[in-house]
Order: sequence, then C-alpha cells, then structure tokens
Amino acid sequence: MSTSARSLRGAWRIAAAAFAATLAIGLSACAPDPATEAFLNGDQKAYTTKDFRVQEIPADQRGEPVEFGGVTEGGKTFSSTDISGDVAVVNFWYAGCGPCRIEAKDLEATWQKHEDDGVAFIGVNIYDQADTAKAFAEKYGITYPSLMDADTGQAKLAFAKVTPIQAPPTTLVLDKQGRVAARIIGPIDGTSILSTLIQDVLKEKA
Repeated sequence: MSTSARSLRGAWRIAAAAFAATLAIGLSACAPDPATEAFLNGDQKAYTTKDFRVQEIPADQRGEPVEFGGVTEGGKTFSSTDISGDVAVVNFWYAGCGPCRIEAKDLEATWQKHEDDGVAFIGVNIYDQADTAKAFAEKYGITYPSLMDADTGQAKLAFAKVTPIQAPPTTLVLDKQGRVAARIIGPIDGTSILSTLIQDVLKEKA
C-alpha cells in the first residue's frame, strides 16, 4: 500500500473515531465527518463510517407502504391515511434521549421549511406519557404532533416490519405512497441532509 493510501485510510479511521466520540458525548457543533460531506456533495447516496448513518432507498427497492397510527400527545387520533399522498417524516424519540434533544430544533426548522411543500412530520414517542411529551414540545418549540407509542408499541412495530428501527433518534422519510424512502440513524445534526432527502422524494412521481 502506498504512503498516500495509508495516509488516506488513516484519516478516515481518525474521522470515524472522532464522529463516534462526538455522538457519545452528545455534541452537535462538530464538523461533519467525511462521509457526511460526501453525501452533502452528492458523491454517494448511502454511507457508513463505522456505524450506519444514512441511507436513501431507490424506489424499486422499497418495501410495502406502512400503515400506522395512534393517539397524539394532544389526545387526537392519527392515522397514516390522514397524510395519504404526502411525503412524510417520521421521527422516533423520547424526552430523556440526549441526541433527541440535540436534534429537536433542527427537526422543527426542517418542518417549518417544508410545511407548505406537501410534507407531513410526525413523531413517535416510544417511552414517555403525554404530559412529558407536551413539556418537551413546549421547551424545544416543536409544533408537529407525536404519537404516544410507549404503551402499545403499535407504530414502532408497523415500521419494524419493513425497516430496521435502531435506538432513537431514528428518522424515516416516507414517499408519497407511504413507503420508507430514506432513513437516518442518530441525530440529524443540522437541516441539510434531511432537507435533501425530502427534496429528492418530493421530485419523484407519485
């Protein structure tokens, strides 16, 4: 192996280790790792460092549409049929999750950016009760609803049938047919990647 190749390989290892360490201590202000930069530059659609982070799924490789629903923290009944035909973002979270707190403002900012584009946002709270979820939303300025899934697990199970659901936060982008078109494992760390995924799916024909 050439000196330059060894240097490049070493640089990737250092970058991957730094990225993992940053996630572990819950910081959000770090510089993007090389894989993230590659995604943002359009060089690749899916990537790994040491751990899987983001995947954009080609339309012909997506599973079946996901039918899910439940009751929101506000006590309203929600069904995926309510957002039929929309691109949707589904975020799995809970209030005590440090990375979930870190990404909250970026999720809200992305929601505000795409709210008028035919995009729906819905959270799935896998641990808390409604009062805790409402307090979280008030503290972090979250305006989109979340399903309270701790007691039933129905929403998580519906998605787990068609896509891996890792430890929160996990964010999924659904196409206009309700199929999982992309997933982000871990905090979104800014709006750019999620917004790019949304825009890619918006451009698709229904």
